[in-house]
Amino acid sequence: MAALRKANAYSKRHVTPYTRISKKKNKAYIKTVPPQKIVKFTMGNENLIVQGKLPLTLTVISEDNVQIRNNALEACRQFVNKKLEEAFPGNYVFKVLPFPHHIQRENKMLTGAGADRMQTGMQLSFGKAVGKSAIIKKGNRIFFVAVGSEKALRLARESLKQIKSKLPCRTRIIYAENRKFSAPKISEEK
Repeated sequence: MAALRKANAYSKRHVTPYTRISKKKNKAYIKTVPPQKIVKFTMGNENLIVQGKLPLTLTVISEDNVQIRNNALEACRQFVNKKLEEAFPGNYVFKVLPFPHHIQRENKMLTGAGADRMQTGMQLSFGKAVGKSAIIKKGNRIFFVAVGSEKALRLARESLKQIKSKLPCRTRIIYAENRKFSAPKISEEK
């Protein structure tokens, strides 16, 4: 399989979401939609939030308008879920909030001797579908973690700090405490 282009080829571009495919395959520009790489969007035990046993929450928020590829979201999901599951099996909730709808395209160019005679250049340059991405606006939530103890909160915060390098945007981690009969206390961390 060919290597992916660097994320900066797509991440900071202003795009209109391209999600449609034609019902008539022979008339469509995009013949097939790339498969979804994110396996699960909600991990852990969601019933614990309803019961009020997970009062401490962390949310990762984007500080830029950006496209995040589904393989970057899946890499972050696997890393955080593995850390939380090893330390606190079943006593947390972790959610991936954006859904990758936007179909990314690439006009593949040949390289090497004689390649200029075989390709069309910018004629018919619509490109082939190579992947999917989520379009995130400034201030949108990317990940959500709910845990029950201060120890779990420290581990979750550390793992969310470590995944910042996998995302193509600046992020902020927001902490909120949701105890019963009290207003949530919010503090920010950059």
